[in-house]
Amino acid sequence: MGANMARRLKDKGYTIGGVYDVRSDVARELAAELGCAAPATLAELSATGDVILTVVTDDPAMRGIFGLDGSADHLLGNAAGKIFINCATVSPQVHLDVETAARAAGAASLEACMASSITQARQGTLYLMIAGDEAVFHRAEPLLRDLSAALRYVGKTGEAAKVKALVNMVMNINTAGLAEGLGLGAALGLDLTMLREVFSQTGANSRVLETDGEDMQNREHSCFFSAAHAAKDSGIALELARAAGLNLPLAAATKAQYDRLVAEGFGELDKSGIAELTFPGRGKKN
Repeated sequence: MGANMARRLKDKGYTIGGVYDVRSDVARELAAELGCAAPATLAELSATGDVILTVVTDDPAMRGIFGLDGSADHLLGNAAGKIFINCATVSPQVHLDVETAARAAGAASLEACMASSITQARQGTLYLMIAGDEAVFHRAEPLLRDLSAALRYVGKTGEAAKVKALVNMVMNINTAGLAEGLGLGAALGLDLTMLREVFSQTGANSRVLETDGEDMQNREHSCFFSAAHAAKDSGIALELARAAGLNLPLAAATKAQYDRLVAEGFGELDKSGIAELTFPGRGKKN
């Protein structure tokens, strides 16, 4: 996602000062493509630009890049005057902690939660949910619009993370339900192409039917949004539910399915890989 966002911004005429990845060879390759630096440290990266976009995997990774876990090398080393735009799906509290740390370093931060995939990042057609100081949002708005087809400011820091967790929770439930419907159809000997067409014209229709249905049928699970991330994001939503005193049995069952998928070694498949648990004769790596 981050690489394709950088490519998009380069296409739109922005100067890319530097790129960083925990896999230094990947960063160097992208830097050569974009004609920018590939600093060896996060502190050096912060010095290369006025706006730094981050895309990481989870709460510990986010805490690490901002030094919230005690890491010696972090982005706030040269942060004064910078804007950090943080695009990962992480817990709301992490975004709040990052905002506090950034302000202490003389910088600003925004959430820019993405409800889109790799292709949309490259095309600049992301759906972005923004949260944080509204004045900072307006400063960064031209850049954000160049990355997105739809942009929505949802409120104070932490609010976008809540919305994104719910988006992914519902998406994951829909994906698991579709996998069960198609899996049962396969077990009953039904024509799955016909079944998908019927689903699309009835109350069984959903966005994931469009994006994942054929992939489930054909056992094509090239990763656009991983099963491991689906499990993580459903977990964030369930933590929010527990804090609110709510019981969400469908979300809990869905997370259990994705946790099982990860435990069986399928975590790097696309979320559509949940069909490996529901189709007869599947569940083994080929």
